[in-house]
Amino acid sequence: MSLYDKIQSIQDENSISLHVPGHHNNTIGYLKEMNLGMDMTEITGLDDLHQPEEVIRESLMKMDRYPNHDARYLVNGTTVGILSVIYAVKHLDGDILIPRNAHKSIYNALSLTNQKAIWMPMTVSEETGQYDGVKSLDTLDLSNVKLAIFTYPNYYGEVFDIQSHIQLLKAYGVPTLVDEAHGAHFGISSYFPQSSIMYEADIVVQSYHKTLPALTMGSVMYIRKELPIQQRIEEYLTMLQTSSPSYLIMTSLEKAELFYKHYNDELFKRLRMVLIQTLKEVGLEVGSLADPLKLLVSHEKMTGEQVKQIFEQSNIYIELNDEKYILLVLPLWHEGDSFPFEVLINKINSLKLDYYYQEKGRAKFDLPVTSGIYVPIEVKDAITIDLVDAVNKISAVDVIPYPPGIPVILKGEYIKGDVLNSLLHWIDSGGRVEGIINKQIKIKDEH
Repeated sequence: MSLYDKIQSIQDENSISLHVPGHHNNTIGYLKEMNLGMDMTEITGLDDLHQPEEVIRESLMKMDRYPNHDARYLVNGTTVGILSVIYAVKHLDGDILIPRNAHKSIYNALSLTNQKAIWMPMTVSEETGQYDGVKSLDTLDLSNVKLAIFTYPNYYGEVFDIQSHIQLLKAYGVPTLVDEAHGAHFGISSYFPQSSIMYEADIVVQSYHKTLPALTMGSVMYIRKELPIQQRIEEYLTMLQTSSPSYLIMTSLEKAELFYKHYNDELFKRLRMVLIQTLKEVGLEVGSLADPLKLLVSHEKMTGEQVKQIFEQSNIYIELNDEKYILLVLPLWHEGDSFPFEVLINKINSLKLDYYYQEKGRAKFDLPVTSGIYVPIEVKDAITIDLVDAVNKISAVDVIPYPPGIPVILKGEYIKGDVLNSLLHWIDSGGRVEGIINKQIKIKDEH
């Protein structure tokens, strides 16, 4: 089956999206006003993303909800924004602070630029088992730090007191980069958390496509005006972004910004309550964290994988599952949208919860929370072995359960038995892991 045929078959099933991207099968926002004929190039009048002087410059000037920051379109996703910032500081002496839940793009950038980093001490959520914040930085020497990076929010929508950390770093003159991939909708109304930009973060990268109605790969970087490294960031953006930027993606970002500025959350709040009540009435448990756009759904007698399968049997596709939960990413419902909400409710009411009891114990990784040093390592000679035989071997790859894309084993790191067992359990419960294929992994050849 071709990719086209597979996507078409999912559409033919009238599938319902409770996952990213934020346009939810083109039922949310203004993307229907666009058409494929708008897939154009730098002809007369359409300006140049790499040197915007006309219509793209005017478009960027309308991204003005944060007056102290300049906006830049990213057509290669949030990843290219993160890469550009880390490249921009590679000539500087000093350390880079990163969170333990740094996205793989951060580790890739450190590897490409051969820069070491210091892990910040972390906290772990009792609810999700994921990193949910950074502990006090008082134990770290901040006098030699050239950049600090935060993840805010985490994949599940959990946030922390990032403002206090930003203010402490400002006292030391340290610029802050916030990977706000899952918070592009933050601040869209008082019902949602605020963006870290409101707490004076210097550089914030948002994946508009994840929660706002924009095309996949469409992101926006906000850079504080007169930031000393701004010019270098923009130079690297020019080098790292495609020389043929998508006008469809840029236009969708413009439309998503317009959507953000005119959004009214009343319908969203009402439909969210109906959805939660319906899920509970059929016997499911529903939890929510700081971000009301995310819902955790579970059943006391089923694993998250089993719940996911039941939803997919009704052509309801969710964002992810772990051992205990499925994660729903809700649409930003609005007047005039075409999201099939009544169909969704009917499908949920018809779910066949013919469950069977299964011993449950969430796939739990023993997450380190203390500070430490990360040094990129190149592994030249590698062999492939069965995962079960890999305890105490040196990994030749980054091992990344995806989503959320947070490495649990880094290239050059010894493979611990408890992490290996968690990975096997994750895979057996239906999880996908980058770096592991058919339960095999590449390790350093030490012979």
